[in-house]
Amino acid sequence: MNAVPGIAASTSRPRERLLETASRLFYAEGIQAVGVDRLIAEGGVTKATFYRHFPSKDDLVLAYLRGRDGAIRAQFAAGTAIAGSPEQMLDLLIAGISDDACYEGFRGCPFINAAAEYPDPDHTVRRAIGEHRTWFRQALTSLAAACGHPDPRGAAATLVLLRDGAMVGGYLDGPAVSDALARAAHAVLGERGSAH
Repeated sequence: MNAVPGIAASTSRPRERLLETASRLFYAEGIQAVGVDRLIAEGGVTKATFYRHFPSKDDLVLAYLRGRDGAIRAQFAAGTAIAGSPEQMLDLLIAGISDDACYEGFRGCPFINAAAEYPDPDHTVRRAIGEHRTWFRQALTSLAAACGHPDPRGAAATLVLLRDGAMVGGYLDGPAVSDALARAAHAVLGERGSAH
């Protein structure tokens, strides 16, 4: 495709700047705490540009959450591609969750945080959160089945609960959550009882 140099890039830069700004601020301070005027100022765009890309703040919130969802799905796919066995994929998943829950500046799961700010289960933001969690639960069901678990759906539900707990525990307690998560996840799938 032949494009005029700089044209496509310049049309996407304001949107990307807004998404980067929103991602940073929403995660660090909370969605409701960050107003549109601040997003516009820190994103370096005009009000008209903001509303051209995102007709409402909720549209920006959805784009932020979909970006997080896409990144997690891509990480999961990459792990699946390099894992030599379902058990190795479980180890990669545990390591990824532990790494996420223990980095400096971690404030918990962006989906759990957003759900706390959008209590209406029928709101579009909550539906997007539900779609992410449904995908994650299905991915874990497949992983549990591949590991030979007799009740993959039940195991996946437990693993989701463990991941949610690790996200909160990582925020409150830091790295201590890592070994406990590994032991519990391996116990759920009937594997070795400790991390390696």
